[in-house]
Amino acid sequence: MLSIDRSIIDAIVAHARRDHPDEACGVVAGPAGSDTPTRHIPMENAARSMTFYEFDSMEHLRVWREMDDRDEEPVVIYHSHTATEAYPSRTDVSFAGEPGAHYLLVSTREPDTEEIRSFRIVDGVVTEEPVEIVDAAVDPHAVQSYMFGQSPATVDYECSDR
Repeated sequence: MLSIDRSIIDAIVAHARRDHPDEACGVVAGPAGSDTPTRHIPMENAARSMTFYEFDSMEHLRVWREMDDRDEEPVVIYHSHTATEAYPSRTDVSFAGEPGAHYLLVSTREPDTEEIRSFRIVDGVVTEEPVEIVDAAVDPHAVQSYMFGQSPATVDYECSDR
């Protein structure tokens, strides 16, 4: 389960809406080994595409070095889908290189609706997980949980002749 503060979700959604119709992308860093997302880092989509995202290579290097210097790791890697549901594409799966990260997708296809979903992607296997949004500004013990969509919990994209 991904547990994340409402203010970070709001910042991610705002970034996705701001970059629409192009896909937005970024990272939420947290203390190494904690699985706690604490620092939102919006990044530039070097592809400037409505259907694909790619971190700028120099920015990617800078951000990963900065996380290393701060004893952080990428807890969440996020991007938006501008015309489709918030579900990883085959390209998303093939480029998922952080097996410990939560892959958060935001769909901006509907202007008045938040469609937010989180996945673990390990060795080409996509597993959806609940998103627990903690609204610390209201009550540190208040929690909202979301599990969007009708997709199966696990999808195996392995293709074989068997």
